[in-house]
Amino acid sequence: MIRIDMHFHSLCSDGSDSPETLARLGKKRGLAVMSLTDHDTMKGVPAFMSMCRKLGIRAVSGVEISAEYPRTLHILGYNYDPQDEEFRAALAKIQYYREERNRRVLARLNELGISITLKDVQDEAGKGVIGRPHFAYALIRKGIVHDVPTAFSEYLGREGKAYVHKVSLSPEETIRAIHRAGGLSVLAHPVQTCPDIKELPDVLRWLKSFGLWGLECYSGHHSREQSEAYKALAAANGLEVTAGSDYHGRGRPGYHFGIPVPENLLPWARLGLRM
Repeated sequence: MIRIDMHFHSLCSDGSDSPETLARLGKKRGLAVMSLTDHDTMKGVPAFMSMCRKLGIRAVSGVEISAEYPRTLHILGYNYDPQDEEFRAALAKIQYYREERNRRVLARLNELGISITLKDVQDEAGKGVIGRPHFAYALIRKGIVHDVPTAFSEYLGREGKAYVHKVSLSPEETIRAIHRAGGLSVLAHPVQTCPDIKELPDVLRWLKSFGLWGLECYSGHHSREQSEAYKALAAANGLEVTAGSDYHGRGRPGYHFGIPVPENLLPWARLGLRM
């Protein structure tokens, strides 16, 4: 067995740790393979991979893209070319959609009588991309709510008073953008896309028609029983099995960095790695 983590976030999106800190944490916890997968941005990847090289950790370029879908559908991209201009343009388009949503969330909060500014939220994000967790931190700092779960249930989640749907690329556009950049695409935490596992086979076949490569079977969101069920579905659909904690640091307590997996879990060479 080895320990890996191919799904976690830095302060370049909605995590609380720097890319370099995450690399050092991975070294401390004995991870053999790591991939930083910030939301819709590659900003932290160069610093993360540079630190991993210094520490002797195998690292893969990563990103997590929120695709347009009635429920949560996140596609992880691995081993892409960070300099690919079309891929960079696709992510820039998604960032525009994200910024537009942020403006609308802010306007709704203000309409509800909550005195909060874009600067308040940007202060929480620092140099990272603003996301809903940063709105939550700002609401906590203002004394509007006491914790992140309440911020989401009351204001920012799908049933919240200030929720705004974020427009994004379609799943087909997302997968093909990753592939054009030489990367591999994986469906993240399938329990969020299909809470009823009976619906997942049809979704997997649909995504595979666009070129989906893998399924995140081991996840901080999954029970052991769910992971086994997802592994069976991956095998039945000719998909690779991946593993990631979805660690965010202080914004999402209870998610443990690093997952033990069989050493032969993946065709590592396809990810640009020698094991």
